[in-house]
Amino acid sequence: MKLLLSAKKFFIQTSTLAAFIFSLSAVLLAPARAELADFCDKLPRAAYEQFTELPVSNDWFKVYSVSPGIWAIYEPYQWQEVISYLIEGEERALLFDTGNGIGDIKAITDQLVDKPLIVLNSHSHFDHIGGNYQFSEVLSLNTEFSNRNSKGRQDADTAMEVSDDALCHGLPEGLKPEDHRLRAYTATEWVAGGDTIDLGGRTLEIIHLPGHTPDAIALIDRDSGFLWTGDSFYEGPIWLYAPETDLALYRESLAKMVALVPSLKALFPAHNTPMVDPEVLVDVQKAFNQVLAGAAQPVPTWPGTVTFEFDGFGFLMREDYTRLE
Repeated sequence: MKLLLSAKKFFIQTSTLAAFIFSLSAVLLAPARAELADFCDKLPRAAYEQFTELPVSNDWFKVYSVSPGIWAIYEPYQWQEVISYLIEGEERALLFDTGNGIGDIKAITDQLVDKPLIVLNSHSHFDHIGGNYQFSEVLSLNTEFSNRNSKGRQDADTAMEVSDDALCHGLPEGLKPEDHRLRAYTATEWVAGGDTIDLGGRTLEIIHLPGHTPDAIALIDRDSGFLWTGDSFYEGPIWLYAPETDLALYRESLAKMVALVPSLKALFPAHNTPMVDPEVLVDVQKAFNQVLAGAAQPVPTWPGTVTFEFDGFGFLMREDYTRLE
């Protein structure tokens, strides 16, 4: 098994530092630390150089204007590299995801908009709902998975998110590792695929994309040609190994996104880099079909998982995944 990814390959292809850390053995700890330091030195990623960083950025979040009325709120110094998006209309604003709950994301949004704000999550994995508790209006799909995750948690997984191995620099002032947890929140309104949200001069439509999780969604602004993909696509190995992942549903959801490509101008993923060329989705679909047909070579990643590597993206999956013809 190839336990240690090179720093260059890791930086280009890995969705978060979690894959890197989990792949270590005790004998490789020293060189791994060196590669971690090298990785951290390259953050924020070069893709952000084309955007204007705003002065509301702080030691935890970096905020970039990626299009008029759209801001990427990036957490570059934690292994998830989560991106939440604030989308402003004439009458109100929507925050698509709230990050890991480590930094104070409401302090950021309060500086950016002075309008009623609603929260909607791309899905309910803990690195996307961590700040939900700070907001009074939270929209959610009414699924068992979403409802269970809204109850909060404090366990080994949440502790790992604030461990030294997960961080490129220290935690926000006042946060102790032992105090970090996913806080419970209450959904104030149920939504479903096909619903639209009128922000005033900007209408967003919810597209249900189950597969990565049962409650995974995308947002589309059809007038602008913008699609917020959540974790259904990002540049790096897309995580498809969790118990809640359904590969057959993911294939169907990927087809939904590909069908939209002719009408799209930009993708806004939830990790690593913002504003990606929509045409990449066609390549992702072709590659995923190769994987499911057994025509792609798996690379062992950590015990029980493999990565299928392609140019600029990949798939992190269980090694006993079921092929679909």
